[in-house]
Amino acid sequence: MFPLLLETIQRDSAISFPMLGDWVIDPPASFTLFGRSIYLYGVVIALAFLCGILLSAGKAPQFGISADSFYDLMIWVIPLSILGARLYYVAFQADYYLAHPGEIFAVWEGGLAIYGGIIAGFLVTLVFCRVKQHPFPAMLDAMSFGILLGQAIGRWGNFFNREAFGAETEIFCRMGLTAPDGSAVYVHPTFLYESLWNLCGLVLLSLFVRRGKRRYDGQCILLYFLWYGLGRVWIEGLRTDSLYLGSTGIRVSQLLSIVLVLISTGILIKKRRENHV
Repeated sequence: MFPLLLETIQRDSAISFPMLGDWVIDPPASFTLFGRSIYLYGVVIALAFLCGILLSAGKAPQFGISADSFYDLMIWVIPLSILGARLYYVAFQADYYLAHPGEIFAVWEGGLAIYGGIIAGFLVTLVFCRVKQHPFPAMLDAMSFGILLGQAIGRWGNFFNREAFGAETEIFCRMGLTAPDGSAVYVHPTFLYESLWNLCGLVLLSLFVRRGKRRYDGQCILLYFLWYGLGRVWIEGLRTDSLYLGSTGIRVSQLLSIVLVLISTGILIKKRRENHV
């Protein structure tokens, strides 16, 4: 049943969560304002950026970075991270986008890969910090809070687009997708899993800093990479829309997550040993 529903799920399916009883919602993917279509995916992504920036700007002084300097960085990071997230996604769907070049920048239809955004944001931040003489690891620490909050909020854009869901399941927290013809399928709400995972990460990281356990610049971003990587390895394995490394059957996000976990764990252990010497 699942493959037959796949084409209609993204825009036309009503959504239910059996664990909440008979509650059903059929949110629109877009609405019209002053004669123009406004896509809720884009609205949620914009809200995610705004909330993440405000949180990180408020945290920045704790890491020796002024809020003004952080906002200056965001002027460059925001557009280039979106571009990076889109180009990353397009690169791993090259066959489709070569046949449909007019859709390459249609981000309102979905198709932003978080790892592409992180890579682009990392490089932009590196260049900015070198030019402006800001401590790069400390800037990343401040950004880690906003990234977690932004990801927690941004995943709800997938909810409105009916995307980033997992395979069929009968578990308690399953999500129901009912097509216009009445056909239904119950899947893992992986967008929800990742949203909650990031929210938990934000709470834990905030408690870590508040209790004075941060010992060096760069520690928060390393903990972010470790936490997010662990969650993404698990969640990506449940998804049905993963990007694959050619025809290998290897999920790109899982591979990158494993690499992130190994590298961040190695550095954290090395730093811990150095601080105990």
